[in-house]
Amino acid sequence: MSRTRTQAKSIPRASLTRCAVYTRKSSDEGLHQEFNSLDAQREAAEAYIASQKNEGWIILPDHYDDGGYTGGNMERPALQRLLADIEAGRIDCVVVYKVDRLSRSLMDFAKILETFERHKVSFVSVTQHFNTTHSMGRLTLNILLSFAQFEREIIGERIRDKIAASRQKGKWTGGTPILGYDVDRSNGSPKLVVNPAEASRVRQIFEMYLEHGTLLSVVAELNRQDWRSKVWTTRSGEHRGGLPIDKCRLHALLTNVLYVGKVRHKKEVYAGEHKAIVPADLFHQVQTRLQQNRNASNVELRNRYGALLRRLLYCKACGRVMAHTFTSRGHKRYRYYTCTNAIKNGRRKCPTASLPAGEIEKAVVDQIRCIGQDPDLLGETLRQARSQAEEAIERLTGERRILKRGLARCHAEIRRTATSEPATSAATARIADLTHQVGQSERRLAEVEGQVVDLRRDLVTEADVAAAFADFDNLWIALTPREQVRLVNLLVHRVEFDASDSSMEISFYPLGIKTLAAETGSPAAQASAVEDAA
Repeated sequence: MSRTRTQAKSIPRASLTRCAVYTRKSSDEGLHQEFNSLDAQREAAEAYIASQKNEGWIILPDHYDDGGYTGGNMERPALQRLLADIEAGRIDCVVVYKVDRLSRSLMDFAKILETFERHKVSFVSVTQHFNTTHSMGRLTLNILLSFAQFEREIIGERIRDKIAASRQKGKWTGGTPILGYDVDRSNGSPKLVVNPAEASRVRQIFEMYLEHGTLLSVVAELNRQDWRSKVWTTRSGEHRGGLPIDKCRLHALLTNVLYVGKVRHKKEVYAGEHKAIVPADLFHQVQTRLQQNRNASNVELRNRYGALLRRLLYCKACGRVMAHTFTSRGHKRYRYYTCTNAIKNGRRKCPTASLPAGEIEKAVVDQIRCIGQDPDLLGETLRQARSQAEEAIERLTGERRILKRGLARCHAEIRRTATSEPATSAATARIADLTHQVGQSERRLAEVEGQVVDLRRDLVTEADVAAAFADFDNLWIALTPREQVRLVNLLVHRVEFDASDSSMEISFYPLGIKTLAAETGSPAAQASAVEDAA
C-alpha cells in the first residue's frame, strides 16, 4: 500500500508592530506619588499590547508622558517627541488609555490623525474600541472627540464662573503672593493676611513715589536700599521671588487694588475680605500722579509747546481739566487753555472762556514766587507740610507698636515650643520660621525708628522755604522750558480757575518745597546732606 506524502504549509509569522504608549494628565497634582495616573494609563496600555502579542505587537521602551499639560493645545513636549519619532518612521501604532488623553481639541486631533495616516500609523484607544480604517470608525472617533472638547470647554466655563463668584464675594482666588501679605491656607481656601514688616514697606513705596514723582527715580532708590519683591515658598518647597524691583514691577505694585482692601475681576472692582494696608487717599493720589505721568516717554512730543499747566489747570465750575491748545495767524502762534467740557459739548456748557496761556502761567509762577513772601500762603504751606509729617510719624509709631507686640509673641512662642514640645522636625522648622520672622521684624523696627528720626529732622521750616525761593528769579531764568515744566509739576498739585470772579486757587505738594530747597542748595539741605554723608 502506497502512501502519499504531503508537505505541510508554512504559516507566515505576523509582522512586528512597534507600539508607542502616550499618557497625559492635565494637572501636576499627585505626580510625585510612587504610582500616579500616568503609570495607571501606561499599565493599561501595556496590558492591551501584551494581549495582541500573537499579532506581532511589541511595546517600545520610550515613555511619552505629559504630566501637567492641557489637552486643549499641542504645546506638549512628549507629544512633540512622539510626532517627531513618527516622522522618523520609528512607530507603527500609538496606544492611549482614552481618546481625550491624546487631544481635547477637534482641530488639533484632525492634524494629529492626518500625520498618523500619512505615515501609515494606526491609533488605538484601550477603553474605546473602534477602527479608524473604516468610515464608521472615523465617525465614532470624531463624535467622541467632540464630546471631549465640549467637556473641556464646560470645565473651563465652570472654573471661570467660580473665580468670578469668589471675586464678587471679595475672596482672593490664588496667584503669586504680593509684597505686604502672606497666604494663610490653614482653613482650606487661601486667604491674605497682613505681613506688618512688608506692609510698612509697601506704604513707604507709595509715599516715595509721591515724593519723587517718577517711576525710575523710585526704582533707583529701591535698588539703592536693596528692597526686593516678595519672597515666598511654593507648596512643593521651592523658593520664589526676591527679585530687584524694576519699573514694571513697581507700576504693578502701585496700581494693585489689593492694597486698599479690594479685589479686581476683569474691569470690575469689589470689596475684599482682607485688610487694606494702604490708605485710600494715598492710593488715589498715586493713581492721579500715575495718570499725569502716563506715557512719560512721549511727554516732550505731546508737550512740545511748553505748556506749564498741562494736566494741572482745572475749571472750577465743571471740575474738568483745561486742555492746552493754540491758534496760528501767519507765523505767530497764540496759546490758550480751554475747558474740555466746552471742547466736547460746546461753549454754552461751560462758563469759563478760553484763557490766554501766557497770562495764566505767569500768574501761577508769580504765586509760586510769593510763597516765601506771603505770610498766609507760607503759613498754610507749612501747616500742610507739618500735618503730613505728623500723620506719617503717627502711622510709623503705630507700626512700631505692632512690630514690638509681634516680636513679643514670636519670642514667647519660641520659648514655649523649645520647652514644652518634643524635639521633632516640625518643632525645629517652626522655631526656624519664628526666628526668621523675628529677624525681619527687628530689621523693620530699626528702619521705622530711623524714619521717625528723619521725619522729625526734615520737617519743612520757614528757613527751608526762604532758602528755596531766595533766588527764584535767577533759578527760573536759568532753567530750560522742559526743566520749568518739571519744577512746576514738582511744586503744584492742582490749579483751579473760577470764572465767576476770575480767581484761581493753587494747592501745593508740601514735600516739593523740601526737594526744591535741596536742589537749589539751601543751607538746611546742605547740612542734611553733610550729615547723611557722615
